[in-house]
Amino acid sequence: MAAEPEILDELRRLRARVPQLTGALAIGVEGAVLAQDTPGVDPESMAALAATAHTAAAQLADATGQGEVREVLVRGVYGYVATYAAGGAAVLTLLAQDRVNVGRLLLEGRRAGARVGDLVDARAAALAKAVPKPTKPALKPATPARTRTARAPRTTNTSARTTTES
Repeated sequence: MAAEPEILDELRRLRARVPQLTGALAIGVEGAVLAQDTPGVDPESMAALAATAHTAAAQLADATGQGEVREVLVRGVYGYVATYAAGGAAVLTLLAQDRVNVGRLLLEGRRAGARVGDLVDARAAALAKAVPKPTKPALKPATPARTRTARAPRTTNTSARTTTES
């Protein structure tokens, strides 16, 4: 999938602001790569793992009554993986060295996540406007309702013979 240039620019600016970042990836919540700057890391597998981690974090936050998930921070032996909700339809994932200033990582990641979310939401709104909505088919002209004519009342003939009479 071709990277979205505005999102890729934001990822590159973020990496310039936080020099200890080793990678940045923006994905849709379903796991599709929107833009990536992850040298040495397969973006497709990283996207799948980030989407899964975000979904698991959302379920955990919901189950514990913490509300909507905003970020996930994983600390490993060699560094950090930070994942941020980016609007309603995207996730931003950052890879950082173990010597990164974690406060700076969180601050810049939140800001970048908000900007990526705005870009994705604006693009989705533009696409929604560009795609014409299907029109409803014209209704058939109403046919007059059939009315039943009233039946004439039955007349009973008391002198009529029945088969049971002898």
